[in-house]
Amino acid sequence: MTARRTFLANITALAAVPIAWSAGLAQAATATQSYDFSPQQQGRVRAPKDSDALRQITGYRFVTPGVFTVAVAPFAAPIATYATDARSIVGSDPDYAQLIADALGLRLQLVPVAWPDWPLGLASGRYDAVISNVGVTEKRKQKFDFTTYRLGLHGFYVRDDSPVKSIGEPRDIAGLRVITGSGTIQERILLEWNRRNAANGLKGGTLQYYDDRASERLALLSGRADAIFNPHAPLAYEAATQGEIRLVGTVNAGWPFNADVAIATRKGSGLAQALTLATNNLIRGGQYRTALARWGLQSEAVARSETNPPGYPDT
Repeated sequence: MTARRTFLANITALAAVPIAWSAGLAQAATATQSYDFSPQQQGRVRAPKDSDALRQITGYRFVTPGVFTVAVAPFAAPIATYATDARSIVGSDPDYAQLIADALGLRLQLVPVAWPDWPLGLASGRYDAVISNVGVTEKRKQKFDFTTYRLGLHGFYVRDDSPVKSIGEPRDIAGLRVITGSGTIQERILLEWNRRNAANGLKGGTLQYYDDRASERLALLSGRADAIFNPHAPLAYEAATQGEIRLVGTVNAGWPFNADVAIATRKGSGLAQALTLATNNLIRGGQYRTALARWGLQSEAVARSETNPPGYPDT
């Protein structure tokens, strides 16, 4: 509880403070980004009912009639975290869940879960969908349907004064000390990059592992590491709110394939097609990008939502 209270105290101080923000390498200009962690969420983007999507769900029975019940793991800002009341869940994923609920003409009910628990809860019918930074993989597609709504990006971040300017391919990590997560997709990417570098006569990167994000940041800022490679959104938020680190490259989580972020629903329930249709109408209507921009995640916008696209392969 102490760590959670400390976090809540920090976001309370940040809640109404405008922060200088670089949205990505593709944007030269710097915008002003502010984060709202209040439970009221007065700036949350809303959407009208979507008659096309509604026609798609006539045969689906929701867990609670009239309610879109969504599981979310409040693990990291700006994707999903607790508001300053320590109860309400706020962030980019809750905002997107609200847009989908609006499009379906339903009340939104967010159910906080531990991230590893979502597959069992969804399969057992405890909620209608999971909107919690879930990447599409071929293995997951065997049990669940997916509607993509955000690019699955991992980011390379370095110290502000680092000589490293860009990381986007295997040779860019040659000789660098790179922090990443053990047993993760991003670790597998780096191991493959090291294999390719070795095959081409280049040095590999030295992978470093730490127990928590505070230790990772300290290692980077103290010069014991050259870069961090982990999911982009939390690192982008850290760069905007704490400074001292900057983005030098992004890679899709499924490299060299795609593994974008998607809503997970029960296999064969028929809900995924309606959610994909609703998402594409939200993209066309502008609410989708406005909601992402509210949390500084414009660079992760998809051009078009897909149902069950190719995901990260089993091997």
